[in-house]
Amino acid sequence: MIRTAAIALLLTSAALPALAQIPASQAATPLPAPTSLPHALPPIPAPQDRDYPGVIGIQADLTDLDHKVIRVRQTVPVSTGHLVLQYPKFIPGNHADTGPIQLVSGVTVTGNGQRIEWVRDTVDPHAFHLDIPAGVTEIQVAFEWLTQPDNAVWRVVMTPEMVNLQWEKALLYPAGYNHDRIMFAPSVKLPTGWNYGVALTTTGREGDVATFAPISLEHLADSPMFAGKHYRRIDLDPGGRSPVHLNLVGDTAASLNAPDERIEQYRSLVDQADRLFGARHFDHYEFLLGLTSKMGGIGLEHHRSSENTASPTFFTAPNPDFGARTLLPHEFTHSWNGKFRRPSDEYVQNLNLPTQNSLMWVYEGQTEYWGDVLGARSGLVTKEEALANLAEVAGFYDQQPGRAWRSLQDTTNHNLLGYRTTNPWPSWMRGTGDYYREAQLIWLDADTLIREATNDRKSLDDFARGFFGVDDGVWEAKPYTFDDVVAALDAVHPHDWATFLRTRLDAVGLDARAPLDGIARAGYRLTWVDELTPLEKRIQSGWATDFQYSLGFNLNAANRITGVRWGGPAFEQGLGAGWDLIAVGDRTASAEVLRDAVTAAKTGTDPIVLVVRRGDEFRTLSFDYHGGLRYPRLVRTEGTRDRLADIFAPRRR
Repeated sequence: MIRTAAIALLLTSAALPALAQIPASQAATPLPAPTSLPHALPPIPAPQDRDYPGVIGIQADLTDLDHKVIRVRQTVPVSTGHLVLQYPKFIPGNHADTGPIQLVSGVTVTGNGQRIEWVRDTVDPHAFHLDIPAGVTEIQVAFEWLTQPDNAVWRVVMTPEMVNLQWEKALLYPAGYNHDRIMFAPSVKLPTGWNYGVALTTTGREGDVATFAPISLEHLADSPMFAGKHYRRIDLDPGGRSPVHLNLVGDTAASLNAPDERIEQYRSLVDQADRLFGARHFDHYEFLLGLTSKMGGIGLEHHRSSENTASPTFFTAPNPDFGARTLLPHEFTHSWNGKFRRPSDEYVQNLNLPTQNSLMWVYEGQTEYWGDVLGARSGLVTKEEALANLAEVAGFYDQQPGRAWRSLQDTTNHNLLGYRTTNPWPSWMRGTGDYYREAQLIWLDADTLIREATNDRKSLDDFARGFFGVDDGVWEAKPYTFDDVVAALDAVHPHDWATFLRTRLDAVGLDARAPLDGIARAGYRLTWVDELTPLEKRIQSGWATDFQYSLGFNLNAANRITGVRWGGPAFEQGLGAGWDLIAVGDRTASAEVLRDAVTAAKTGTDPIVLVVRRGDEFRTLSFDYHGGLRYPRLVRTEGTRDRLADIFAPRRR
């Protein structure tokens, strides 16, 4: 609002006299007319609820591992006249226009053996216009997806040992039809000897070519494949009502050696999800897990599967990363929250219509909540680990300055501003992580409110069963609105839930605070300590270089100052992106030396002196800070019920 007012003032004062000085002959000069195309392109047909005539054949060839190129061949039934083929633009799960049209090359169309030229739409470059000649009833479309050699811009999806095929990046489809009314018959050509995991139904395999049952475009785009040289499939629900499998691909065969204890924890995850939601909305579910240091990292939800990666030592190293252990619970939860129950403003008719993300605090925020809860209930993480993680989340939002200008609700638009782009001031700008983790605190707030108000007879578990546990066995999406969420909460416990949610989602300004009431109701309080336990150090894994809550920045391995907190001590000293820490007092800089200096200053009066460099510029900075190292911890409030213990405890039914 300040910037808008300033612009308005500029236009009404300084700008008008300047305009008056422009000669009339110059001011009246019209703009040149736009250059016309050789012929005007018809508009792209809007999707309609009608069947596309025929079935589109598609084969993805994954064998060119040397060049990291996926080759696509499609056979499309057509009729005479104008046709528009679209490349997916708005990718489900990305919540943004991330379809990598820049990586599509070699687009060639033929019919009856003759080449048919295409023209790209000049407004939407994801669309290709063709005129189908008389007598042509089927066209062949060929192109390449030029997957990337490194993770600089797009993630790596092809390595010598594995391929992550994402169909929504490897197909074209006809405009003018809803994506659930366009049928595809997919097949894949694999490198010799490879196997795969996928939610598609395999109908045959001849050599290295696997064929699958026809499926709608909507569900094909939602059915990625992990294929690999080293592959293992594990049954997570033997004899269950609908199959659930863990499909592993790895950089090495040894990385697939999941111990029995961990497999049982994933089986417990399936059981605990059943007990939480009370229904299944898939005919089968396939966890796809790449154990790799070569393929790009991912955690992406789908209705009947999920794409996940972890370290090659995930199953063999002690105490793997907390986030890696709760990744599969998070993505599994999305089968109910985000895929079956889907925000109405994300439920669009095809993959090229803009998405809206106003309910991301449910879609991702409540999924983040249940992911950590199911991780604890299944034994994948301990209660103590879950508490340490929650402390880190609470501490971060307790100290976040960006709430002064930007509400949590507005962060749901962040992906539309540029998909997860980096920012030199993340504490001020806020972003995608907030509608995951701050929203997680809102759902803890709601859970503990219900528990307290009902003398612990009801909880957010009852909301989950009532909201997500309907229409058992159905796996078509069931959209919801804000009012639907409010009504479902009210059915569990009558309360002014609309105000409860809006005051937290829309909180903004200097007096706005993080939603930490749920921690207090759970029987805990947020405190700050200068020394972490070994367990806390494992969970808050960046602790050694984390000076966010003391001097107001982090260090990376090369002593580069990063993540300067807006308004913090380092910010006030003029530090920002690009500075390196050279010395701490009279000692060569390192994270350990800086920790020692911050600790020593706590009991002394001398300032902390830092020497920093950016390019050829050096500065000596003096920090009159004596608060010591500060790390977040949750501690019990005596005489209160430990509701976090209740929340993290496994359900027995």
